[in-house]
Amino acid sequence: MTAPNPSTNPTGNPATVFTLQRGSAPLLISIPHVGTQIPADIAATMTPVAALTEDCDWHLDRLYAFARGLGASVLMPHNARYVIDVNRPPDGANLYPGQDTTGLLPVDTFDKAPLYQDGKLPDEAEVARRRALYWQPYHDALANELAALKAQHGRVLLWEAHSIRSVVPRFFDGRLPDFNFGTSNGASAVAGLADELRSIVERHGAFTAIANGRFKGGYITRHYGQPEAGIHAVQLELTQCTYMQEQLPFAYDEALAGHVQPLLEALVSTALERVQSA
Repeated sequence: MTAPNPSTNPTGNPATVFTLQRGSAPLLISIPHVGTQIPADIAATMTPVAALTEDCDWHLDRLYAFARGLGASVLMPHNARYVIDVNRPPDGANLYPGQDTTGLLPVDTFDKAPLYQDGKLPDEAEVARRRALYWQPYHDALANELAALKAQHGRVLLWEAHSIRSVVPRFFDGRLPDFNFGTSNGASAVAGLADELRSIVERHGAFTAIANGRFKGGYITRHYGQPEAGIHAVQLELTQCTYMQEQLPFAYDEALAGHVQPLLEALVSTALERVQSA
């Protein structure tokens, strides 16, 4: 079942902000950076590099196609993170104090290329407008779906699906581990879950993994993960070289993805079992 959210843009025309596919299991997979659209009024203020949406979490809807078979609900925005980053706090606070990060409204790419034309950076009024039009509806849908699943099942797993280039010098030195699990240092999910998932990857043998390393979970994981209230949140930041071409044209690689998908499904299934038995 797909439940698009009708919002209204400044011209009064309907705009689809997100897609929610509702499932039957106590599992919600949120893919907050998979969108690639940029509304025309915003695109008119941006540089040509913005149109590439190169910092998108490419093809995760395809990589997580097994989710429907697990009975998962799946939530995805249509707009690119360059429009507004729904995995950042609404006040724009830095989730990693002292470290370089991109914000609620990114002004440059991961490689520090400017996203906006000279003199056209969004002001506070524009930030507020986008937060109301694009950020808030995604979070309303997320909160409502978690509440519905919790009411039905008692406990819920929120799986935050992300991906990133394996080498991004702006944010970290060297090459990232392939599987980066984050549970806000254990605060957002049942105790030991991130380390258990890391161990599964290590036993598999083909990929590297870490728990609560450079990526401990973004705003969604930290805000909604409340294990004491029955909502357990895990973020997985997956290196893109495990399933796709990391440079233009950012092509999906069927052969690579065929190796990582069964492991991904096993990880999500294991996390769900742990949450249900918590």
